Amino acid sequence: MTMLGRGGKLTLSLALQGGGAHGAFTWGVLDALLEAGVYRFDGLSGASAGAMNAVAVAHGLSGGGPDEAREALSAFWSQVGESLPEEMTRPLPLGPDSKAPPGLRMAWRLAQWFSPYQLNPLDYNPLRAIIESLFDFERIRRASPVQLFVAATHANSGHLKLFRNADICVDALLASACLPALQQAVVIDGEAYWDGGFSANPAVFPLFKFCRSDDILLVLLAPMRHGDTPRTADEIQRRAATLGFNSAFLREMRLFALLQEMADSPRLWRGWLERRLKAARFHLIEAQDLLSGMDASSRALTYGPFLAGLRDEGRQAALAWMDQHGGKVGRRASVDIKQLFLPF
Repeated sequence: MTMLGRGGKLTLSLALQGGGAHGAFTWGVLDALLEAGVYRFDGLSGASAGAMNAVAVAHGLSGGGPDEAREALSAFWSQVGESLPEEMTRPLPLGPDSKAPPGLRMAWRLAQWFSPYQLNPLDYNPLRAIIESLFDFERIRRASPVQLFVAATHANSGHLKLFRNADICVDALLASACLPALQQAVVIDGEAYWDGGFSANPAVFPLFKFCRSDDILLVLLAPMRHGDTPRTADEIQRRAATLGFNSAFLREMRLFALLQEMADSPRLWRGWLERRLKAARFHLIEAQDLLSGMDASSRALTYGPFLAGLRDEGRQAALAWMDQHGGKVGRRASVDIKQLFLPF
């Protein structure tokens, strides 16, 4: 069923992957979609940087509309781009050789030997001040026209915790982006939480379960395909971390692909679940070519020009997707998830 939102706009739900500074690519994607004025967002599901982008959009939409959402995204990433000292933000140009400068890479190496409870006993997090200054959570809880699903991981069980509109607050957003090697666990109602990427990066099922739109756009930052097999200890550790953060998402999408395959099998009777599965249409914007060869340390590179470059790449990816596949929204899927997530 084609769903038209207010003003005759096509309705989309978005799954926004996390990836630290690489989330600026998603900023560009969202900026282009909002600027186009063709789509209305039904649900936004995100983890870590994906959650930051989702809440920025909800903040803007609850206060005015697409232009305000674009301004909120720009304000957030602009402040992130000014959050590190200048001497720690001198990267190589945007591309496969982009990596964090030596000072920032040294800080990451220290985190391998000391816990944040030792290195950062006061639990200072520059994101807190940025979030508190930019986002009106009371307004989001009261007036957001889009459903939010912010993923965090329960640190003592590994279970996924989804913060929805009524639960959205500063701590929920910080929990979704809490890397345990760098930040102390975020405690909410007596429970400790870590980065949502450990349990869902991002969670797709709430868009299927709670949203009305049959169209789900996946905005992916983690490479679906990698290059050569890693051989050095450092390369192996980085690849293992990347695969670990993406494993929950891959399992969930494999399950969706299998369920759609089962729903397609001939039968005389189909219930609500089978009909809903058959109606689900998936779409994809990914940063594979841009980010797959980039050094993993660049995820920590909160350097303004680097973030702006990623934004511009995200905008171009979204414009290309709209030109090639935008007309399929509400009619048919533009990506075959069985081919993408069941390759063997």
